[in-house]
Amino acid sequence: MAKTPGQSIKAKAAPVLLSGGNPQIAKGDGDAPVQAYIAAMPGWKRDLGERLDALIQRSVPDVRKAVRWNSPFYGIEGQGWFVTFHVFTHYVKVTFFSGMSLRPIPPGGTAKSKDVRWIDIREDDQFDEARMADWVKQAAALPGWVP
Repeated sequence: MAKTPGQSIKAKAAPVLLSGGNPQIAKGDGDAPVQAYIAAMPGWKRDLGERLDALIQRSVPDVRKAVRWNSPFYGIEGQGWFVTFHVFTHYVKVTFFSGMSLRPIPPGGTAKSKDVRWIDIREDDQFDEARMADWVKQAAALPGWVP
């Protein structure tokens, strides 16, 4: 690519991946930082991130999006956050803040995690979109987490 006088060429910096491959994305509100996070997800996880984002948007058309703590968050204005996901080395963790109120209850959780429940999705897992959409709709109807 030739440059004209007075014009600089800047290489687009590759996103920084934290331990486990989670993208480091600046805190921000709206779809743009969430899409930046998804675009930076490594390998097969990017496709899963795109599928999760589209599923959440379809299931909850008035969803509010943001990136907090290097993870995309989804919520309802005035009600708090209901779901987030995060990249780990071998899986993507989808966390429901009021997970104990969902039916069926997502499989991940401990006594220490209180109401929070999650599902870890690995590369070779069957992704049950119908179940996930049902959980997302249920979670969006509940009071969310307000930090």
